[in-house]
Amino acid sequence: MKRKAKVVIFSAPSGAGKTTLVHRLMEKVPGLSFSVSATSRAPRKGEKNGVDYYFLTVEEFKKKIDEGAFIEWEEVYPGQYYGTLASEVERLANEGKTVVFDVDVLGGINIKRIFGDNALAIFVKPPSPEVLEQRLKKRSTEDEESLKKRLARAKKELEYEKEFDKVIINDDLECAVKEVVETVTGFLEK
Repeated sequence: MKRKAKVVIFSAPSGAGKTTLVHRLMEKVPGLSFSVSATSRAPRKGEKNGVDYYFLTVEEFKKKIDEGAFIEWEEVYPGQYYGTLASEVERLANEGKTVVFDVDVLGGINIKRIFGDNALAIFVKPPSPEVLEQRLKKRSTEDEESLKKRLARAKKELEYEKEFDKVIINDDLECAVKEVVETVTGFLEK
């Protein structure tokens, strides 16, 4: 990165509501810009390339890894890669924006290590494992096997919450939004 811009990182187990919180934050706080991640998974219904993710084939993703195009990346599930493109972050930082990341837990930890004190790392936690399971089922994007994988991964990811600057329990959406806005605004004003 050419300049030491502030960044905000959101990480959570799948289904905890981080993406909803990010969208609400973006509506309420000016000067933020969303870093679109890359993935090798197929788009879900309604997702758009370059808006929700940069959708790449596994081969394209691996080529970009070899080229050093990512500031961080991970094979989240076998054959399913996610990563943050350095070009995306540089573009937003050069526009003078505060970059907001919506990334998996290990990606969030890695980005925090890169940006240090210039990063606010927020861990979004579901109120309970049972609520998380209900949310994932309600999304109707998982079959039984992938649901089990996501829940097992979520259990492991919850162990990393202490690595983050702030933990927000997403029990009541409006309360969580208010807490996110206050936390991010306070960080940006420092």
